[in-house]
Amino acid sequence: MKPKFGLFDVILYVVLFAVAASALYPFIYMIAVSISGTVPVLKGEVFFWPKEFNLNTYAAVFDNPEIGRAYVNTIIYTALGTAISLIVSAAGAYSLSKRDMLFRNGFMVMVVITLFFSGGMIPTFLVVKSYHLIDTIWAMVLPGAVSTWNLIVMRTFFSGMPQEVEESGKIDGLTDIGIFFRLVLPLSKAILATIGLFYGVAIWNNFFSALLYLRDADLFPLQVIVRNMVLQGSGGANGAGNIGGDSMIVDEALKYATIIVTTVPILLIYPFLQKYFAKGALIGSVKG
Repeated sequence: MKPKFGLFDVILYVVLFAVAASALYPFIYMIAVSISGTVPVLKGEVFFWPKEFNLNTYAAVFDNPEIGRAYVNTIIYTALGTAISLIVSAAGAYSLSKRDMLFRNGFMVMVVITLFFSGGMIPTFLVVKSYHLIDTIWAMVLPGAVSTWNLIVMRTFFSGMPQEVEESGKIDGLTDIGIFFRLVLPLSKAILATIGLFYGVAIWNNFFSALLYLRDADLFPLQVIVRNMVLQGSGGANGAGNIGGDSMIVDEALKYATIIVTTVPILLIYPFLQKYFAKGALIGSVKG
């Protein structure tokens, strides 16, 4: 029996298409402007398709030494921060999933409290400063290494793992650490990929920590450079002379090109993690 396709389905598809189009159009518009000539952009002729195709803005972006250095910094922060966050979160979540853990409920209460209350910006800054992390790479990866929500999701996942997995490891002579690294983590690829994606995107897009903890411009991540370009319109200083035309339009095109460059890595990584994403989010949020 073929399912019926009624008026409600038509309305639903139209609404979903409109929502998807409204989300995609700004990104498509930025791409079109960033690869169009100055004159069509100045005349307001670029809406969907690029006109007078050229890649001068992208050449200016990659010729800017600040952007190249910031790109490398962001990749380092994201890779190192995601690895540290996954290891610490997985270890903490696995420990809290054990019913025989001493003071388990007390630790869990303290973890949950941080969902509703936090120390605040100034106390956190003082803690980072007291550990001499200001103007270091560790200021970007350690203060926010663990997300309480991600920890709880991983704990729920580990709580639903069959007890026989650990028992088989103990029979083979594995210690608790051996069971965790050799049995539990290999069976947790879905949740690790999902939580890793959450951590990676958050670190990649993080600019507030850099504003608080970094003073050395050589350590700035890419998002700080983009923020400065968007707020101050100063991004075209190093590359505008190579493009020509109206400086305001050049600055706008450079902003869009830089935003595209910062977004593409995440878009390229997501398809490889997509097969784990839905499964990991589902099995990590519902026990059973």
